[in-house]
Amino acid sequence: MRQVYEAVRASVEKRRGEMITLLEKIVNIDSGTTNIPGVEAVCEILKREMEAVGMETRVIPSEGAGPVLVGEWCGGGAKRPLLFIGHMDTVFEDGEAERNPFRIDENGLVHGPGVLDMKGGLVVALSAIRALRDIGYTDRPVKCIFVGDEEKLHMFSRTKQIMISELAGAEAAFNFEVGYQHDGLVVGRKGGGIVDVTVHGVPAHSGLAPEKGRSAVAEMCYKVLELEASRDIERGKLINCGMVSGGIGENTVPGEAKISIGIRFPSQAIRDEILEDIRAATERVHIEGTKAEMNVRMMMESMDTTAGVMELFEHIQKAALECGYGEVHPFTVGGVSDSGAVVANGVPAVCGMGLKGEGCHTKDEYALVDSLVDRAVLAACAAYAL
Repeated sequence: MRQVYEAVRASVEKRRGEMITLLEKIVNIDSGTTNIPGVEAVCEILKREMEAVGMETRVIPSEGAGPVLVGEWCGGGAKRPLLFIGHMDTVFEDGEAERNPFRIDENGLVHGPGVLDMKGGLVVALSAIRALRDIGYTDRPVKCIFVGDEEKLHMFSRTKQIMISELAGAEAAFNFEVGYQHDGLVVGRKGGGIVDVTVHGVPAHSGLAPEKGRSAVAEMCYKVLELEASRDIERGKLINCGMVSGGIGENTVPGEAKISIGIRFPSQAIRDEILEDIRAATERVHIEGTKAEMNVRMMMESMDTTAGVMELFEHIQKAALECGYGEVHPFTVGGVSDSGAVVANGVPAVCGMGLKGEGCHTKDEYALVDSLVDRAVLAACAAYAL
């Protein structure tokens, strides 16, 4: 195995310059989630890179955002596929690539919008596949699923449904999201969502016929207090009635009001508990004559730390030591990612396999250039030994 791992490292190190060139190309393209042409441009570059490796590619329209890029390598392998997942969009507005272009400073830090979150991770993933090809590995297919709207949580597209369909039957998944300088790999993430509760009352003139009115705003206030009281911060059960609205004027009993609720949860069980709390508050009537309904506008599943997730982490941990990468350790984070949907649909995943660095979602975002090689070697060796 040692000779295999040395061959992997030699392959990756030989292409270090190519990796940097590819990263520069895609970082210098504005691809904020709402910039669909920009995401498509990044997608086209990555598609060509996949095909140069010998991968079969598909570009699937998401119907509302950037596309989903699927690349499959070694389709004849007898084992179930290993997934490499990531996203091509960033949080940055148009013009950021010109204001803050790709560059490597004297300390070996790479700068530019999305270099860490997570264009660098996409380059790592493709470089790992190229290394597997170079050493002649054909035992297990590797399937890339790169999405175009992760930063907006797939709110306006079919991306999530496409991704779930594509991951069916996989053995495991590596998510090349932001890596951490302390070499922690992510085995758990909070989930999150947005739930709207709309309250309907009976509008009336507040001076001429106040007795005919039933205030939707007053009913909404009862529900807000009930929901805020049901959160449990120590258990990670977060319910935030972050936006409320209602009424049309001071002289009218309000006929409609709305609560937009942000939720966060560390497990699917607590997610279900939160949804039941909101459902109960929605159905409970405090002011006779009012009614309400709830709508789950968006949901990103939590990445539960399952036995399968920990088994996969332990495999990567062993591969990291054997291939010379060094120690890695498991930890959990608060931010959501597509790893939640992967694990929730029965595929163990380890997240945070991308470039190491800090400052994601800010203009000061940077990554360690040396982690391009190190993380590609780790991914390829862990894939080989799976």
